[in-house]
Amino acid sequence: MYKLKKSLGQNLLIDKNVIKKILSAVNLENQVVFEIGPGNGNLTLPIIEKKIKKIILIEKDEKFCKILKQKFLNYQNIEIYNQDILKFNLDSISSNNVIVFGNLPYNISTQILVNFLKVKKWPPFYKKVIFMFQKEVADRIIAKCNTKAYGRITVLANFRFEIIKSFNVSKNCFFPKPSVDSKILVFKPKNNSSYKILNIKNLEKITNIFFSNRRKMINKPFSKIFRDHITVAKKLKIDLSIRPSELSCRDYYKLTEYYEKVV
Repeated sequence: MYKLKKSLGQNLLIDKNVIKKILSAVNLENQVVFEIGPGNGNLTLPIIEKKIKKIILIEKDEKFCKILKQKFLNYQNIEIYNQDILKFNLDSISSNNVIVFGNLPYNISTQILVNFLKVKKWPPFYKKVIFMFQKEVADRIIAKCNTKAYGRITVLANFRFEIIKSFNVSKNCFFPKPSVDSKILVFKPKNNSSYKILNIKNLEKITNIFFSNRRKMINKPFSKIFRDHITVAKKLKIDLSIRPSELSCRDYYKLTEYYEKVV
């Protein structure tokens, strides 16, 4: 068997019951599918068997690409790209209402998610995103305000995504077996937001400044962002003595919206 690369986070999903559960999260018939890191195609084949319209595979490992091309040699509705998903231009995808799957490498999973949040056209080219994360990362994404897990990725993800389904996946469902459990999250893009943030990079900037000192009161990060920060805090009805995790997602969106107006 091909030797798997730990550096690329190659843990193959081998549990057929989990694969069935993942595929049951969405109707795939006559759909366009985009799969990240298909590996040896353990999930790809069951996807194709759902009578999809087309599937696009993005695989960084050249050897896996060769395996995939050989495995799906007789299939007409498949495109395989030997590319790094972090360098892939998501805005180049011309299809609409795409369903995205990804058993994501643990070390770059949040970067991949943020790239999907930052596509230029919104509503985006995809209508559902089904990602597998390290359980700890997934729990941070779905965390509630004022909890230990709540942080930057919670605020960013919830701005543009509605998380409609989640379930845990045991580490025993993979080969080689990782040291931690995983979790599937199913995302649906939000078409409208009550907050008009012009550039999501500003939300990234503000959350980065606040959560870089998550145990400290927000007075200092607030002063870094706004010149007359005490006046701004009063106007936005924000208590400067609280900590970053005590600000709700809506507070961060409100802050970013105001920041874009004054800078």
